Amino acid sequence: MTERESKLRVESAAFSQGKPIPAKHTADGRDVSPALSWSGSPPGARSLALVCEDPDAPRGTWIHWVLYDIPPSVTSLPEAVPSRETVPGLGTHGKNDFGSLGYGGPAPPSGTHRYFFRLYALDRSLSLAAGATARELRRAMEGHLLAQGELMGTYSRR
Repeated sequence: MTERESKLRVESAAFSQGKPIPAKHTADGRDVSPALSWSGSPPGARSLALVCEDPDAPRGTWIHWVLYDIPPSVTSLPEAVPSRETVPGLGTHGKNDFGSLGYGGPAPPSGTHRYFFRLYALDRSLSLAAGATARELRRAMEGHLLAQGELMGTYSRR
């Protein structure tokens, strides 16, 4: 973070920081997104963006969820956000590394993996078309970050 950025607090009713993500939020369960909530968004925020990623994937960081142009007045996402291009009142979905829009839950091939839900407060709306990748999102966010925060959960298959 730079001097200009502040910290967002990100939480979930489904799991705590560093703790296991319940199976219903994974490919082994219902594969629905967990409920998330946050606080600390700065007054100048014009939009929020969310990326969920697994840095422990065998072929490099795997993107599980991309959601952007979240209105700054929104302070939470419900469980099971629909996987549509645009979710009214919640934002626009990008494409995950499974090749689809919306949330794709943990499905590690082996071992325990970490899943980072990273939230960004931005000084502008991005107005990216639905289906943007995390890379495209990060490029569009450059120079516009006001605050960020993250929640990390783990998952391993039995």
